Order: sequence, then C-alpha cells, then structure tokens
Amino acid sequence: MLGQYRDWTICTIVTLHPFPTPARSPLDAAAGEAALPVWDLSDLYAGADDPRLAADLDRAEADAAGFETRLASRLAGLSGDALAQAIAEYEGLWERLGRVTSFAGLVFAGDAQNAANGRFYQTMQERVTTISSHLLFFTLELNRLEDAVLEKKVGGSAALAHWRPWLRDLRVFRPHQLSDDLEKLLHEKEVAGASAWNRLFDETIANMKVKVGEEEVTVSAALNGLSDRDRSKREASAKGVSAAFGERVRLFTLITNTLSKDKEIEDKWRHYPRPGSYRNRSNMVEDEVVDALVSAVRQSFPRLSHRYYAMKAKWLGLEKMQHWDRNAPLPDEDDRLVPWPEAVERVLNSYAAFSPELSQIGRRFFDKPWIDAALRPGKSSGAFAHPTVPSAHPYLLLNYHGKARDVMTLAHELGHGVHQILAGAQGYLLSSTPLTLAETASVFGEMLTFRAVLDAETDPKRRRAMLAGKVEDMLNTVVRQIAFYRFETLLHDERRKGEVSSERIAELWMQVQVESLGPAFEFTPDYGVYWAYIPHFIHSPFYVYAYAFGDCLVNALYGIYREGNVKDFQGKYLDMLRAGGTKRHQELLAPFGLNAADPAFWMKGLDVISGFIDELEKTDG
Repeated sequence: MLGQYRDWTICTIVTLHPFPTPARSPLDAAAGEAALPVWDLSDLYAGADDPRLAADLDRAEADAAGFETRLASRLAGLSGDALAQAIAEYEGLWERLGRVTSFAGLVFAGDAQNAANGRFYQTMQERVTTISSHLLFFTLELNRLEDAVLEKKVGGSAALAHWRPWLRDLRVFRPHQLSDDLEKLLHEKEVAGASAWNRLFDETIANMKVKVGEEEVTVSAALNGLSDRDRSKREASAKGVSAAFGERVRLFTLITNTLSKDKEIEDKWRHYPRPGSYRNRSNMVEDEVVDALVSAVRQSFPRLSHRYYAMKAKWLGLEKMQHWDRNAPLPDEDDRLVPWPEAVERVLNSYAAFSPELSQIGRRFFDKPWIDAALRPGKSSGAFAHPTVPSAHPYLLLNYHGKARDVMTLAHELGHGVHQILAGAQGYLLSSTPLTLAETASVFGEMLTFRAVLDAETDPKRRRAMLAGKVEDMLNTVVRQIAFYRFETLLHDERRKGEVSSERIAELWMQVQVESLGPAFEFTPDYGVYWAYIPHFIHSPFYVYAYAFGDCLVNALYGIYREGNVKDFQGKYLDMLRAGGTKRHQELLAPFGLNAADPAFWMKGLDVISGFIDELEKTDG
C-alpha cells in the first residue's frame, strides 16, 4: 500500500521444525543417489525460536516508534540531505521487517499442513503490521509535499537524488491516497482481512486430497497427472480435481466473492477507474498499454491457440479434445525423466553460452541450499522465486517431477533468482522490479535453455515434438494468462452488481476457455470449477497479464539478440537486470530499440509464436 510493501507475488509461510525427509520417487532412482534439494532457511533465521528473530522485531519496534516520534509532521521542513537520510533509515527498517516476513512466508510455503507454521506466520504478520504502523506516516506525508517543494529538495541534494526513482514511483499513488487515519485503519485491518482469506485459501489447498482412481494424492500431484501419457490417467486426474474442488466450491466461491468485494470497496475509496488499475499503477504501466496487449492477444487467438490445438487433436487421433488433453504429451515426445543433476547442467550450460556471468550467479543457487525442489505433502504447489531481502539472497521453490517442462520451470525460476541478485545491489527500496518486467529474465532464461536443447537435437521427430512443447508453453504463458486476465475482469465487473454464484463463475470461466482455446475442445461441465485452484486470483489480482507481457517482450528481445544487430547485447541485458526498479520499461527497452507503447510491439512478440506454428504446419503430415 503506497510503497510500504513490495509485491513478491505469491510467497507464503514458515516451518517450526526441520522438513521431513521426502519420500523417494522414480525420479530419485533415475537420478541415482542425487536426491532433490531442500532449502536451508538459516541464512534468514535458524528457526521460529531463533533469538535473532525476537531481537530484530524488538529493535525494529523501538526504532520505528522513535522514527515516527522524530519525523512525523516534520518532513516539509527537512533539508534534502536530511530527507535522504530519513529515507535510508526507513529502508533499513523495512529491510529488517522484510527479513522476518520472508522467513515466515517461506516456512509456511514449505509445509502449510503444519498448524504451528500457520500460527507462526499469522503471528509474524500481525507483529510486523503493528510495527509498520509507525512507518505509515512517512510515505503519506511525502506524497502530501507539493511537486515543486519536493523537486527543490531533490535538486539541491545529491543524496536525495539517489532516491528519485523511488519517489517517482511513490507519487504515482498520490491521487489515490486517503487520509492518514483511513490509511492506518486499512493497514492494521489487513491481517484480519485479505491476508486472512489468503491464508484460508493456502491452508485449504495444502490440506486437500484428490482421489485419482483408488489413490489419494495432493492437489499438485493430481494436476501433474493431467500431463500423463495415458489418457485414462489424465481423465482420472481431471475428474479427481473436479470432484475435490467441486466439493469445496462454496468455500472457494465465498473466498473469491469476499476478496472481490473487499477490493471493490478500497478501489472506490481510492478512485481507481477500474478493478485492474491498481495493479497497473504498481507495475508502472499505463492502462492503455495493458489494453493494447490484451487486445492483440485476443485478436490472435485464431492464428495461435485455435490453429495449434487443431493440429494437436489430429496428432492425438481425436476428433475433439477434452480439457484433460490440453497438456497431453505428443506421440513423439521424449517422456524420459530428466534426473536433477542433468537438469541443472542443461540450464547452467545454456546460461553460460549466453553469458558466463549469468551462469556463475545461477550456480550459487545449486552450490548453496537455496532451492527446494523436493516433493512432499503440505508444500506449496507450483513454483516461485522469493527475493527475500538484499542483505540475504533469493530462494527458489519448485516441485520437480523430472519432466521436460520441469526443466523449463527450473530455467524460469533461476532467471528470477539471478535477476533478484543483480537488482539487489540497488537496495531494498530500489531493487523491486514491476511485475511487467519481473518476468523478463525468467522467460529469457527459458528461451535460452529451450534453444540450446533444440539446436542440439538432430532427430526430426524429436525436434518437432520439442518445438510443439515450446509452443504449448508459450500458449500457456500468453493465451492462457490473458484468458485468466479476461476472466478476472469479467468476474470483478460482475461482482460489483452483487455476489456471484458458483454457477455464474463457472459460466464466466467456460466462456473465456472456449474463446481462448477454440473449437478443437469439447469442454465437459466439470471443468467449470477449475478457476478455484488458481492462486493468482486470490493472492495477486490481475497479476497474470504480466506473464504475457514478459513473454511477448522476451520474444521481441530474443529476436533482437538472434539478429545480432545490437552491440554488446549481453552487457546491455545484464545492465537492464541490474537496474531493478530504478527505470521504467521505456528506458529499459530503449537500448534495444524496442517500445512497448507501440501497438506493433505486441504483434512482433506474437509473430514469434505464430512462426513456430507455421514451422510445425510445414512438418505436419
């Protein structure tokens, strides 16, 4: 809220006890004795009872109270140098609090089934909220300074000029700022409002069991079954997911309606023109730029997803595909499990071929216990990279099943991690990258890895299967995420008319699926509940378009790299990552001759996907 919190996407919670030893899987056997890594969070704190954690909280509470006493209602009278010193002190306080919340979130993500972890996470959130209430005045008061007054201070102080990008981004929210009392009320109520509903969602998912055939598995394992080669197993997994979420659909509907209404109320008070506007402001991107992206992708559905899935149905020998066929392996796809050490080397070698420095930074994550890839109950599903705080280092979470897509997920999350390390040199307040650019390094890392593997493959059938797999990943990143964004937009618009029923939510979900995936699919009614497992809708409303933004941006960026027309591309690329949040997308893309405000920019990125599909059509026989 107004720059006090940085949006780390979907980070979650904490472990009070050591993680249990994960059960060995077929992947472990394939990898020999190389078990999947589990992270060690002791670089943050040794545990919930670490004396350093209690000391950090106590010191932060005293320092924050003193900060408020000394500076509240006095910022206008400070010199530029004194104001710069105050911002540095403010940053240090948030760095300490960020270390606590990062640790708590990661512990909870590691085992959300552990009730003690949930209590610890909630307790830490409440304590940090109480402490940070003393800091709330600072950004509110800064935003009340007139532009001319603030600019005079910045112009007269080199120390304050350092903070110009942060001040610039802070003042984006100036027109939406409320009175101090209302801001403090919203801030303190957060732990009993949206955060509490987020926690309910996380704990519900973590404790769910999905019946697949005669076996009960986690949600993550059931969703992984949707890409099984055996169609009957895919169907069983799909029906299990539908049944499990269908049984709890009233709960998920309540969570969704409550959070949507909560957002509507705050948006109304803050005078945001539409539900997605806050996210766009946070991403430092104009509503019109996002509209142009969404429009370009929706116009391209027929030449992208509709065309590709028609080919896939033919390859699978199906007149119509069901939703559980969308991620089915292709007939010629290599379904060999990739052992973890091999996956690591594939990714690092791909990074090294582009930039040795990029690979060297990436290798730190494997030399140190900074990655949790093991499979176990209670662990957060999916994958994420959490930057924690610049004085520490990022942590990566993934659930590694050994499939080719898991290798790409590793390349993706490692890209985030490398980006976060490079940007971390900017410090806590200036290192945070808007979501629209936060996906750049991750998607670029995927592309580097894919190209390296594709170029090394000589068998035509395998090359086609690999190319088709990449197209599917790109469709999932671009088409699917824009469909998600469209679903959120329709849902939030409808919520403003009143509470939305489970049935109506299902109708909206099916509407966007039919529109985006096309006539190759025949959707069964049970697919109508699949909206309920998407965590982005709960944790970070309107986040999802950032994936499409990043993918299209990287397609254009990678095309520039392959053309070889930009001198020292690698150096410029690393400088872009190092910039963190100090520059907007216009400045960052300018050295590469790209402009996201140009409508043709998005088509340039989408043309890359279409070109891959063209290539597949030529080999389709």
